[in-house]
Amino acid sequence: MDKAQLRQELQRILAGISDEQRKEKSRRACRKLIATPEFQNASTVMMYLSLPHELDTSEAILCAWQMGKTVVVPKVSWQQRHMIPVQINSLETGFSEEVPGLRNPTTGAPVPFEDIHLVIAPGLGFDRKGNRLGRGGSYYDRFFSNKDLKAMKCGFAFAEQVMETVPVTEHDVPVDMLVSDEEVLHFGKDKPAAGAKTKKSGMSSK
Repeated sequence: MDKAQLRQELQRILAGISDEQRKEKSRRACRKLIATPEFQNASTVMMYLSLPHELDTSEAILCAWQMGKTVVVPKVSWQQRHMIPVQINSLETGFSEEVPGLRNPTTGAPVPFEDIHLVIAPGLGFDRKGNRLGRGGSYYDRFFSNKDLKAMKCGFAFAEQVMETVPVTEHDVPVDMLVSDEEVLHFGKDKPAAGAKTKKSGMSSK
C-alpha cells in the first residue's frame, strides 16, 4: 500500500473512533505518556494541539503545567510551510482557527529549538520501527531536521494507528519513542548515539 492509500485507510480508521472512545483512549495515552521518564525529566515539552480526530493532548498539557514545565506548541506558518515553537500558558485563549479545527497560537514567545527536551508529535500512522506517516505537509519532518533540535522525538497515537510497517522516503524522520493508549515503545536502542563510535573491538558482550 502506498502512502496515499494508507493515508486514506488511516483517515477512515480515525473517523470510526467514537467521541466516547477517543476521550477514554486519550486519557489512557496521556497517563502512559506522563509516566515515562522522558516526560518526567523534561523541563520544556513541545506538545501538539489536537485536531478533532486526533488523540487529545489536553490532559498531558495540564499535567505538564502542574509539574512546573514549560509547554511549547507549534505555530504554523502556512505561507512558509514551517512551524515555530512558541510557549503557551492557556488552552482557552490566544488561538486562531483559519483552518477549521486547528488551533494556531497567535501569541506566545518563540522558544529556541535547543531548549526543547521532548517533542510529542502527531501522525496519521506509525510503525514498530519508529517510522512516522504524517498528513503529507512535511511540517514535522522539516522541524525534526533542524540541526539545533536535540529533543527526544515521541510519536503519540491511537493503538489503531500503529502498523507493522509504513512506507518511508529519505526525507521522513523517524521518532525515538511511541506512546499509544496501549503501549510505550522505544526505538533506536541498537543504533549508536549521535557521535558515538561503533564497536570495533573484538570483545563480545555475550
